[in-house]
Amino acid sequence: MNNCLVNRNILCIDLKSFFASVECVERGLNPFTTPLVVCDPTRDGAITLAVTPYLKQFGIKGRTRVFEIPKNIKYIKVPPRMRLYQEKSKEVIKIYLDYVAPEDLHIYSIDECFLDVTNYLKMYKKNDYELALDILKTIEEKTGLTATAGIGPNLLLAKVSMDIEAKHNKDNIAKWDYEDVKTKLWTIKPLSDMWGIGRRMEEHLNKLGIMSVGDIAKYDREKLRNQFGVIGQELWYHANGIDLSRISDLNNSIPKQHSISHSQILFKDYYDYNISIIIYEMIDVLCRRLRSERKLCGLIGFGIGYSKNIGGGFYHSLKLDTFTNDENKIYKICMMMFDKYYNYSPIRKVSLAFGNLAKDDKIQLNLFESYETIEDKKNISSTIDSIKLKYGNNAILKTSSLLSDSTIKYRNSLIGGHHE
Repeated sequence: MNNCLVNRNILCIDLKSFFASVECVERGLNPFTTPLVVCDPTRDGAITLAVTPYLKQFGIKGRTRVFEIPKNIKYIKVPPRMRLYQEKSKEVIKIYLDYVAPEDLHIYSIDECFLDVTNYLKMYKKNDYELALDILKTIEEKTGLTATAGIGPNLLLAKVSMDIEAKHNKDNIAKWDYEDVKTKLWTIKPLSDMWGIGRRMEEHLNKLGIMSVGDIAKYDREKLRNQFGVIGQELWYHANGIDLSRISDLNNSIPKQHSISHSQILFKDYYDYNISIIIYEMIDVLCRRLRSERKLCGLIGFGIGYSKNIGGGFYHSLKLDTFTNDENKIYKICMMMFDKYYNYSPIRKVSLAFGNLAKDDKIQLNLFESYETIEDKKNISSTIDSIKLKYGNNAILKTSSLLSDSTIKYRNSLIGGHHE
């Protein structure tokens, strides 16, 4: 396993209670002594976008309903100002770029970034911990914001050390190495506390008797792979502290010149019980495009954007074992990714990209499908594609496309040509 280990100096830096802290700084208040909540002040049932560290010490989480905050706690309500938060985020990113080049910085979210400082330690004559301390001090001096940092030999351990331990340390910094995997990473429980495991994936794993990260690490890797596909293998590697990805991979996960993509802004909030319709319809559109160009994809990029009142979301890419243009196979993979990362927030955007494209000039067989079965599937898809090309995209629709949550008929009508 040692041959699989990456040894870089990675920092994962997060701005503590970002939205609430910005609001306090703008008002000349201390977020560690001020009870402030960022939410829609006109709605008692609104979800809080952020609360100050002061309120968190009373067990109040960053995303909770306003009416769930104990009545005996007095606090200030302020409406969210996303433009202000974006400007503050840019100020902090400029600080990071004073320390590292753009190619060694990955902006993970509005308040969180990864920095690869491996090649800068000699220049600054500091170790990674000293450099992290210096960066956090600069952020506080220039913006008034407090940040936390995780340090690790790879992106995963840097991120998880920041999530799990840094916020509890006086200097807001935690450093994990491979020696800490068994004593720190494996003890994480519940599973949704682990970066990259959402509540839905946690439920799937719990049904297998897997309750902690250590349980994943000790589980049969092939069984995980059979159960969850490529994602199951990734879970096993991550549970063992192994992450081969680099910041350059994150910044250029799917090169535009070798990919096709599709994204959709939704007109209402979707959740786990109805978003699958949208995801399948989008996959179907891109797969028909692949087949029309006689191509296969070897890489899938899939992302979810949450409602602007919540902010954030996720976007991840996954390399496939075999090239494909089969919408059912790709749908299964995307839903596994959805189960892994979705946090039950309202959804307003879905993004999809197929990369690593190759010519569809060969058939890749597997142990579970015969040559005839694969050919039959291709012929059926080809026939459906031909009918839609001749009579319009609405000529053949799945039953789910007639449901009120579907958007495919409306979007097809915007394309032009034959439509109902």
